[in-house]
Amino acid sequence: MEQKLHTPEGVRDIYHTECKKKLAVQEKLHRTLHLYGYQDIQTPTFEYFDVFRKEIGTIASKELYKFFDREGNTLVLRPDITPSIARAAATLFEEEDSPIRLCYVGNTFINHSSYQGRLKENTQLGAELIGVDSIEADAEMLAMLVDGLKSVGLTEFQVNIGHVDFIRGLMDATGLKDEAIEELHTLITNRNYFGVEEILDREGTTEDVKAAFRILPELMGGIEALEKAGKIAPDAAAKRAVARLLRIYQILMHYGVEQYLSFDMSMSGSYMYYTGIVFRAYTYGTGDAVVRGGRYNQLLEKFGKSTPSIGFAIIVDELTSALSRQKISIETKHLHLIVHTDSTLRWAISLAKEFRSKGYCTEILKRSASDGKERFLDYGKRMQAVSMLYLQEDGTIEMVNFRTGKEKLVQAGKQAQ
Repeated sequence: MEQKLHTPEGVRDIYHTECKKKLAVQEKLHRTLHLYGYQDIQTPTFEYFDVFRKEIGTIASKELYKFFDREGNTLVLRPDITPSIARAAATLFEEEDSPIRLCYVGNTFINHSSYQGRLKENTQLGAELIGVDSIEADAEMLAMLVDGLKSVGLTEFQVNIGHVDFIRGLMDATGLKDEAIEELHTLITNRNYFGVEEILDREGTTEDVKAAFRILPELMGGIEALEKAGKIAPDAAAKRAVARLLRIYQILMHYGVEQYLSFDMSMSGSYMYYTGIVFRAYTYGTGDAVVRGGRYNQLLEKFGKSTPSIGFAIIVDELTSALSRQKISIETKHLHLIVHTDSTLRWAISLAKEFRSKGYCTEILKRSASDGKERFLDYGKRMQAVSMLYLQEDGTIEMVNFRTGKEKLVQAGKQAQ
């Protein structure tokens, strides 16, 4: 039987420079969440199947990685961290009536039925604000998201905002059954408005409802998109949704982030548990959203605590890839090399201790008599080191600056002893 020693389809190894950059992006994003007062929480990588059952409204069962424990219980690798946070918050903060601000970083696992180049394991970094249903909370989430994306150097991005109640109002006005509604959702998500019109014609939908759906492609952009949406809102809930988005936008102007915002009133969210505002962030260099989020006021009820909530998840792998393709430099901790021989080991250790005490990442490398300096220069370039100290037995140091390519000889004197 052939041994499979490579990674399975949909997962990959991340190492060296790419890994450093990814961790640096996570660190900057994480710091932004901490600046807003969010506290860390870690939930298990796998949970009981019930945490992600169909009624929760997350990933379809066929796309879950399932396995069994010794007692025969069905377990799943988490496909989405929000239900895990909801479960934990409902039990750990059962009596808490003040807002709870939580943030996390962890990997999710989705067994996509068709691979199409998508990773099956992704790192998500996100935040959840539990216990408050207000326009101020919605605005805080969006402002924090914008600040986070800016903190990693992203300048060209857009956060699209919608509201579940608006698109749901339009769907309800059609009078169609669940199967046709699901088909409409898929077509709208794919921007196939010709397909939408075909279904409405086929089902004999009224002309005023058809007219409202024809305007959907125009309900994207700034405040003018909200104004148009308000005119075709089919019921009271849809009208309240438009009014709420307008008030949120007014608050976000105080945060000074309105230039990154855009409305998309056709959005319904990627998870069924969303109940209010939904949003996604997009940028160049990736074919999918780098952030998904929204309000989920009824999710915690399924775990025993009735309280409103809102949150988002940043897909770190997508974001890091986009930064790389946009050639945005990601600041990482600098690596310094010290190359020594047997007789200069003590000296190398002394220098390394001094460097590390100052917070410099320092790697010690031993060279033999047959090793040439070129070998270590090549290694330093591959590792993207910033400098190299090449210790000589006569007490001198050849100093190499990888950024400038310059080298110089320094007399170290008694330090070599």
